[in-house]
Amino acid sequence: MQRLGRHLLVELFDCAPDILNDLEAVQTILLAAARRAQATIVGSTFHQFSPFGLSGVVIMSEAHLSIHTWPEHRYAAVDIFSRGEAFGPDVAVESVIAALGAQRVSVLEVQRGIFPTPLAHGVVLGARSAPATYQYGKATGQPTGLG
Repeated sequence: MQRLGRHLLVELFDCAPDILNDLEAVQTILLAAARRAQATIVGSTFHQFSPFGLSGVVIMSEAHLSIHTWPEHRYAAVDIFSRGEAFGPDVAVESVIAALGAQRVSVLEVQRGIFPTPLAHGVVLGARSAPATYQYGKATGQPTGLG
């Protein structure tokens, strides 16, 4: 089987609240994490919320790295998606964990774009189907062709 990417959903608890509310520090941390992972950074954007908290994303050729912080709860949600195998998200995640001083960490890894056979470069997959109908996170219907 071939996967197109890895998606890590990281929850960081008991972080340093002063860092979680410092936009410049968090931006520096995420950009440094991407560089340590040897990613090619193509852009980033960060936003400070009032009275506290921030969100930011670093877009890389190989991935994206995002963060949402709740300083009042000493919590941060970090999301990193890596395309293919050229980029290892583990280095970036470990860097962010250390920089934010997280005392507890939970990581959920999701394999994205899993195909039973290798995909040829430039091949467009045949029939497309609409997504199933969902209710409360469970599939309730069958996909139908888009025609």
